[in-house]
Amino acid sequence: MTTDSATPSPVRRYLALALVGVIGGVLSGAFGVGGGIVMVPLLIWLVRFDQRHAAATSLVAILPTAIAGASTYLVQGEVNVIAGLLIAAGGIVGSIIGTRLLKRLPLGWLRWLFIALLVVVAVQTILEPPSRGVDLELTTWTIVGLVGLGLAMGIAAGLFGIGGGVVAVPVLIALFGMGDLVAKGTSLLAMIPTATTGSIANIRNRLVRLSDGLIVGVFATGASFGGVALAFWMEPRIAAILFALLVLFTSVQLSIRAIKAHRAARKDKPDTDGPAAS
Repeated sequence: MTTDSATPSPVRRYLALALVGVIGGVLSGAFGVGGGIVMVPLLIWLVRFDQRHAAATSLVAILPTAIAGASTYLVQGEVNVIAGLLIAAGGIVGSIIGTRLLKRLPLGWLRWLFIALLVVVAVQTILEPPSRGVDLELTTWTIVGLVGLGLAMGIAAGLFGIGGGVVAVPVLIALFGMGDLVAKGTSLLAMIPTATTGSIANIRNRLVRLSDGLIVGVFATGASFGGVALAFWMEPRIAAILFALLVLFTSVQLSIRAIKAHRAARKDKPDTDGPAAS
């Protein structure tokens, strides 16, 4: 499950998993995402996982984190339950599709698709000014749109190991007119069945060590409560800018790593174009 032979010692490994969980949990609560947007690259950098296993481990950790975060937002009245269930309905189907793609797509494709997703999210977050205290009016087209959003969210969850909130929150704000806090709470609620479905598929496909995901998830759950408190404290515009900067930083770091991995692969590839040995 690691990218190279320089595997951390058991103690350093567990500490790294705990650190990944704390950082992911704070971001999950603060921004309404599963935390996978940061947990995936951190698992790659600190625990030496490859993209595939980092995504699968992150998705397991997202489940308890999403439950804790959604519960906290719900207590504060910042969750649209019906919208969350509609998104979740599409998300379950999408996560099945995403986990199947995770098992089959080359790692290089996964890296660059993930980076492209991060850039799109960052730009959208900066361009769309968030508001607060606005909920969603359900119509026929809104219902169809929410299920479609869930489908995209589920594919992102299964394929990239993120809760899908990185897709859902900006869309709920920009296209559906939700306030930022309601969008975050609703997104976390919708993640619960999505992360469950995707994690079961990844475990069956032997893409994740359950104990690793649970270690990250326990620490992420505890940290998520502080993240939610931070979300209520921050001004909407400040929260959006910080989120966008975080996403851009992550995409740059992953791009550098992907380029290095590509160069290393080309360097290690045997030269088959030369003359045959006599």
